[in-house]
Amino acid sequence: MQNLTYKILEKHLLKGKLEAGQPIEIKMNQTLTQDATGTMAYMQFEAMGVKKVKTELSVSYVDHNTLQNGFMNADDHAYLQSVASKYGIYFSKPGNGICHQVHLERFAKPGKTLIGSDSHTPTSSAMGCIAIGAGGLDVAKAMAGIGYHLTCPKVVEVKLTGTLAHGVSSKDIILKLLELLSVKGGVGKVFEYTGEGVKNLSVYQRATITNMGAELGATTSIFPSDEVTREFLKRQQRESDYIALSADEGCHYDETVEINLDELTPLAACPNSPDAIKNVSELAGMKVDQVAIGSCTNSGYEDLMKAAAILKGKKIAHNVSLVVSPGSRQVLMKLIENGTATERDKTIFTKIAEERKRQIGIKELASIGVKADALNDSEFIKFEKNLNPSMSIKDKYEMYLQFKPKPEVETIGSMKNESNDKEQVKEFYTFDEASKFTKEDLDKNPELMKAIERSMMKW
Repeated sequence: MQNLTYKILEKHLLKGKLEAGQPIEIKMNQTLTQDATGTMAYMQFEAMGVKKVKTELSVSYVDHNTLQNGFMNADDHAYLQSVASKYGIYFSKPGNGICHQVHLERFAKPGKTLIGSDSHTPTSSAMGCIAIGAGGLDVAKAMAGIGYHLTCPKVVEVKLTGTLAHGVSSKDIILKLLELLSVKGGVGKVFEYTGEGVKNLSVYQRATITNMGAELGATTSIFPSDEVTREFLKRQQRESDYIALSADEGCHYDETVEINLDELTPLAACPNSPDAIKNVSELAGMKVDQVAIGSCTNSGYEDLMKAAAILKGKKIAHNVSLVVSPGSRQVLMKLIENGTATERDKTIFTKIAEERKRQIGIKELASIGVKADALNDSEFIKFEKNLNPSMSIKDKYEMYLQFKPKPEVETIGSMKNESNDKEQVKEFYTFDEASKFTKEDLDKNPELMKAIERSMMKW
């Protein structure tokens, strides 16, 4: 009797023994890269002298550095396209979508192995495959037909019981797991989801969980391939890729964590770590300046439709900036087709899709799809990611304070701003004047923070 993880690993095992902690080598069926990591990966691949990729499928995505502020990104993209053409690699142009979102929709297959030079490659494991994020050299070696070396992981069963209540989403499942285990709790482990609660989760909901499994430090996460998977693949017009896969009844797991979905409440990750979890109710009244919905974690069709339903008939507060970043062109076109995004919106959505679809972890830590420049030091943003959210400006002011709620919470936050005027402040300050203020001064007086923000534009 085997768990699902070891079933797939066994079929791809090249060297070693499937015992937790032992070194193993496995064959990779698929690879993916993105433009922030792909250039070096393909240069390394070319140095190996291989004429064509030896995988079943390799895809080069351009989805990160799509704001052309100079010639470097454009040169990289031209190189990536030429390499793809030469070596038999699929090339995904800017605007097609985020690598792990598009790969889930178009290429991921149950029972296969995938290695990608993107930390959120495990998103595809929602399809019942083993998807692992790794360095560019490991991806280059996989394209050359060389096995991937890793330490055989422990397998943790995450047993889901019950049903999600109204207002609670799959994001809350992974946030709860982060609260229980921390960002280091998944190192050297694969999280395998089982139980009756799994049956009620769509592939997009499962993908939210496997995507954020990376925040646990996990090797990957995995869901069974079941009738939910079949229906998803059918809608993607690739039902022929479906095979049923699940763990054997009574199989061994190294650890088990049980989560009762009936008892879950809406959660959010707060600065400065994904495991800094609070109930959403604790954050009520917090001032919000920017809201970014979508991009890396919650950019599927279901997620954006939830946000649209909340926003219907309402307006964004005049002092709140809201940006929506669909995860793929397929999602974008569906929103336009069903009228959620009107023809008037089409230009805006398309600009997001083609020019600003970037993931977290690029230069501006939180400005994915928000705006070309960095966030102002006085602004709070609700966003899908919460990695290293603070950095200094002039060694003085805290920047990029992010929160990681789900789309529903983000949307509600965009419709109101809880700011309170405290006292009159100067229109502008010199740097020397601003340096006299402490962080506590800025926290207590939002208007002072805004004044410093205006002043910084002049420094």
